[in-house]
Amino acid sequence: MEKPTESSFLDIVRRRRSTREFSGAQLSETEVVDLVRPALMAPSSKNKRAWELTLTDDAAALAALAACKHGGARFLGSAALAIVVCGRTDLSDVWVEDASVVAATLLYQAEAMGLGACWVQVRGRSRKDGTPAASVVRETLDLPPGQEPLCIIAVGKKAAQLPARDTDDLPWEKVHVC
Repeated sequence: MEKPTESSFLDIVRRRRSTREFSGAQLSETEVVDLVRPALMAPSSKNKRAWELTLTDDAAALAALAACKHGGARFLGSAALAIVVCGRTDLSDVWVEDASVVAATLLYQAEAMGLGACWVQVRGRSRKDGTPAASVVRETLDLPPGQEPLCIIAVGKKAAQLPARDTDDLPWEKVHVC
């Protein structure tokens, strides 16, 4: 068996950690295109691609998105880019799954590019006053009807590199063979 190289998928998975502290540096247009391209190729049920991506690097929009829910989104305010991953409820009953595959693809591509990224859950979350996070996202970005926000992927240059995952301590007890 060939030993994985630094750019192997396994190595990318080992290195990928949720980044919540960004350097403040902006992303180039080329970096954004390179980040999104693999997500556009993500597998989807019946190839319906029942998802939409809305990107923003606008400081006011990032600040509003950072306040979309109670806890766990504040770091969006310091991200270089927010990618809102929405499902198309009118196209598929498995939009959550399709949009999740796209979101995961974005997370791994960010790591492959040396960028930091973190998933911010939107679906099923709310502010302290009960306002659904999805409503805040829809209003902030003026999303059209039929797009249901699943999550926001915060992306930026890492403020610090976290250690890679230790493969000696994997939860193999969660794997069952029948």
